[in-house]
Amino acid sequence: MGKKKDQNKVYTSPYEFEGRIPIKKAIPLGLQHVLAMFVGNLTPLLIITNLCAAIGGGEDLIAMQVTLLQNAMLMAGVVTLIQLYAVGPVGGKVPIIMGTSSGFIGVFQSVANVVGGGVAAYGAMMGASMIGGVFEGVLGFCIKPLRKLLPAVVTGTVVLSIGLSLISVGVSSFGGGSSAKDYGSVENLLLGLAVLVIILIFKHYFKGMASSSCILCGIIAGYIIAALMGVFLDHTFVATDGTEVTKAWVLNWSKVAEADWFALPKIMPVKPVFTLKAIIPVMIMFIVTAVETVGDISGVMEGGIGREATDAELSGGVICDGIGSSLAACFGVLPNTSFSQNVGLVTMTKVVNRFALACGAIFLIACGLFPKLAALISIMPQSVLGGAAVMMFASIVISGIQLIVKESLTPRNMTIVSVALGLGYGIGANSAILNQLPENVRLIFGGSGIVPAAIVAILLNLCLPKDKKEA
Repeated sequence: MGKKKDQNKVYTSPYEFEGRIPIKKAIPLGLQHVLAMFVGNLTPLLIITNLCAAIGGGEDLIAMQVTLLQNAMLMAGVVTLIQLYAVGPVGGKVPIIMGTSSGFIGVFQSVANVVGGGVAAYGAMMGASMIGGVFEGVLGFCIKPLRKLLPAVVTGTVVLSIGLSLISVGVSSFGGGSSAKDYGSVENLLLGLAVLVIILIFKHYFKGMASSSCILCGIIAGYIIAALMGVFLDHTFVATDGTEVTKAWVLNWSKVAEADWFALPKIMPVKPVFTLKAIIPVMIMFIVTAVETVGDISGVMEGGIGREATDAELSGGVICDGIGSSLAACFGVLPNTSFSQNVGLVTMTKVVNRFALACGAIFLIACGLFPKLAALISIMPQSVLGGAAVMMFASIVISGIQLIVKESLTPRNMTIVSVALGLGYGIGANSAILNQLPENVRLIFGGSGIVPAAIVAILLNLCLPKDKKEA
């Protein structure tokens, strides 16, 4: 009887990383992570394959998109499980969801232009990702000495810049997605607002499971509202160019009907190509990705568990980031990195339970094996995702602030934060300032505020004299 009580203590709380909660609670808590990152996990791959095809012709590459998207979901789930449970030194055993990185889009655009587009360019990206991933994995073994370069004020600044850069993405989704013809329409805004309000109600007016799974509840409600809108409102409108366009919030059920029930993933769907023109810029980006991963892990441990990440957690997390990217490249998938969207979700809900996140990872794998599941999630209206995203991404900003103020906010630390955000994030928001610099520099530093903010914070931390108490 006593043993059963002890087991109940272990298996009760979703707010403990090691605890095993009942599967009926774990599944919805894990599923909301999948819903939060699903679109972001697929979008970079669609952008790059379309770009390669546009530059150098690539009908074969476009035909491969369904296979590549399927592999992207599978790899996200597999690498997430490695991050959660670890295989030897690979994996930090931290509550992080892994997925296809959007940070490499700028660099891969450069590679596509240099190599000439088409399948060859995509193959060069895969070859560079294989080598770059191993390189980042090696960096992960050196985290302990490198951590001196990344005190709380630096990692906090990186986390803060991650949150700031994502907020605009969340607001864009809130309006229906910036590429939508009806972007910012009243219907899109009301749908996003309804999801946000429902999330707030479940978060603060309910307790227990309903409060913990508030994001999932909001997204499910968003599907229902969108379906009802489809019954009572017109599905199309006439755009400014005179064409009839389907509204962004309309659920495309035919996509689910047309999807296969089961399909096995394909290894090496694209033959890797190894060229220094791709390898060098991609390796530079992997250095930045390592810093971003350190920031994500620091943010999730601070925001979700309330303590700093250990050297072992950071090292294993970065190694998983690199090796996972190399593994993903073997399946024709862009680099896999820690997903900042899910860091925001953990920070907001405080649900850090490994078993719950593993259920989400298993669902990702299922999406890779059962395309109908993937199709069901892929039809989620951008406004529904945006209603959840604006709150999650703002939570990342708060985590960054918490890291920064963990140490004394001395004049030196205030200078590091203010200059890094002012220059770094300012450049990311106004990348035209880099137009006179070489293309590789523009694409690496102008994509978002994360890269320049991280580099400026690290350099200032090295160069500025320490305060008397620190010295």
